[in-house]
Amino acid sequence: MSPFSRLYITLSLLLVTMMAGHMVMAQTASRIVTVGGSVTEIVYALDQQDRLIARDTTSSYPDQVTELPDIGYARALSPEGVLSVAPDLIIAIEGAGPPETIDVLKAAQVGYVSVPEIYSADGIVTKIRIVGAALDQGQAAEALAQQVTDDLSAAQAAAVKAAGGHPKKVLFILSTQGGRIMAGGRNSAADGIIRMAGGINAITAFDGYKPMTDEAVTIAAPDVILMMDRGGDHGAATKELLMMPALVPTPAAQNGKVVRMNGLHLLGFGPRTASAITELSQALYGETH
Repeated sequence: MSPFSRLYITLSLLLVTMMAGHMVMAQTASRIVTVGGSVTEIVYALDQQDRLIARDTTSSYPDQVTELPDIGYARALSPEGVLSVAPDLIIAIEGAGPPETIDVLKAAQVGYVSVPEIYSADGIVTKIRIVGAALDQGQAAEALAQQVTDDLSAAQAAAVKAAGGHPKKVLFILSTQGGRIMAGGRNSAADGIIRMAGGINAITAFDGYKPMTDEAVTIAAPDVILMMDRGGDHGAATKELLMMPALVPTPAAQNGKVVRMNGLHLLGFGPRTASAITELSQALYGETH
């Protein structure tokens, strides 16, 4: 983590702690809306779900959260939709928006806490501490942070051992819409989880998620293709996927190596990420011993 990132995290924690303390004293933070699946999971992990009144579409775990009103997709929120549930505090993942909506929410005097999205073990711990501060649950957040840290350390150590010095090259495919592969590059959730699970991201030419040419995909030569599990007939979908011209020459296609995982579990970077690391590592390398 860069010095700038550490400074940003420290200042964020200080600001949120001050804000959360004020809200608790005023007894106003009782109608909370969460935006971002990992943020919502942390609220549940801190046993503060009784204060939730609504959530965004990406918040689908645990199952009971889906019984709450859905205010829309995290990056396409409308101020009317959010304000219609009369929240007194919004805890949102960094990147929620659009910016105009966030400006309206802040202008409406609704408490707003932004949680930084950093795709690492430290980033998950920071999320937990910031959400805990916003909820005035600092002690519980520290306990959860320690447990999650221990779990992540164990899962990553097991993943490194499973790789045995021969890490697999993994291509994360976000979509194949229009016959063109959109892949996960550096500084993405996909890149973070691949590395934590003992793999190597096959894509290093760009940051985030971008469409790739067929030639670039072929040159990347992934050993494994990783995708989100969106339901449906995976057998047929995999057969069609591996017949794409860009993938046919790759080791992944030649060996039929496609791994599918639940999207929030895989890319959420929340309290359950240790189990996602273990699941992905086992899919890449087999059971660990």
